[in-house]
Amino acid sequence: MSDTGPAPTNWAGNIAFRADRLHRPASLDALRELVAGSRQVRVLGSGHSFNRIADTDGPDGTLLSLTALPPSVDVDTAARTVRVAGGVRYAELARRVHEQGLALPNMASLPHISVSGSVATGTHGSGNANRSLSAAVAAVDLVTADGATLTLRRGDDGFDGAVVSLGALGVVTALTLDLEPAFEVSQRVFTELPLPALDFDTFEAISSAAYSVSLFTDWRRPRFTQVWLKARHDGTPPVDFPWAAPASAPLHPVPGMPAENCTPQLGVPGPWHERLPHFRAEFTPSSGAELQSEYLLPRADAIAALHALDSAREAIAPVLQVCEVRTVAADSQWLSPAYGRDTVSFHFTWVPRTAEVLPVLALIEERLAGFGARPHWGKVFRVPPAELRAHYPRLGDFAALAGKLDPAGTFRNAFVRDVLDG
Repeated sequence: MSDTGPAPTNWAGNIAFRADRLHRPASLDALRELVAGSRQVRVLGSGHSFNRIADTDGPDGTLLSLTALPPSVDVDTAARTVRVAGGVRYAELARRVHEQGLALPNMASLPHISVSGSVATGTHGSGNANRSLSAAVAAVDLVTADGATLTLRRGDDGFDGAVVSLGALGVVTALTLDLEPAFEVSQRVFTELPLPALDFDTFEAISSAAYSVSLFTDWRRPRFTQVWLKARHDGTPPVDFPWAAPASAPLHPVPGMPAENCTPQLGVPGPWHERLPHFRAEFTPSSGAELQSEYLLPRADAIAALHALDSAREAIAPVLQVCEVRTVAADSQWLSPAYGRDTVSFHFTWVPRTAEVLPVLALIEERLAGFGARPHWGKVFRVPPAELRAHYPRLGDFAALAGKLDPAGTFRNAFVRDVLDG
């Protein structure tokens, strides 16, 4: 059985999906039947992508949501793993895992996003030693184009291509994730860190000052308006932070937004899942009136990239809400933006005016071109397909895997074909 309804827009409202209907199969059998009978299939997660990665090519394509499938979260406390259904969001997963005394290694800034969609696009949190969310995946359960089921486990041929998959291999019905014992985190915010004070060693000291570190700027002046430190309470003494002043009250990273939407600050310890995200699960972080872009490049180039962006701040600032700088440890997922290199990411939250934002993106991409910057797969970018392909040394292997699992291209759309075929 499958529910249908009009195809929606994405969360931000800048993408109206082309399919006539959104299908919500209520069982695995209904999903398999729907996939096997479709010419083209794309899966919509929580709608937090800002481009057409999840879209069909036209109204006759099959756009799927997994939200009507059983939202199973099966924790294996002995193995320290969890098998989570494809439609579950991180907030619900984290709550269920924490109830069993376990934890995910890291979370993104939003707990409202779906687990499978986040993993498929290479989404990440922050921390010099923390890898992307996809690195926690130990197994992927798929429904392939003929309606068959397939499980790929860590160590299997092609597994490292099947995790950050852009939805190009099949419908991800479940993921098995590694867990660790639950831990507490405290969050402190500091303000007004001048950019000219940063060199590579100082940036490394700041980004390693806590388990997870985020730096925010509006690019109106050469400084970071806020620095968020999320420290694990594991017996390690807190690191001194002499580079900026501590905030005296809770803050939202976007000036003027209510701080009560954010996770607790001022050094008050709490469970990992209530501190690692920036935003509380019970609040909508914003109205969706925004666009987002993100570029990830080698961490060794962080300072040079910061100065390259600073040289363009007069163009960036008028259309920017906030820019966040984070670090991500290298991973082995073929299409992960952090594949093979310790990474620094520059995330931009823009005003919702596409015509004004796109020329600024072109300028940013020009400034970052020499650093091998990889755009986040689910955000707005303008990098040409040929240049994009040059940044991923295992892209040929991924194309071969996609050809093996989906020879007819059922799960490919224009976005995926641009990446794989040019």
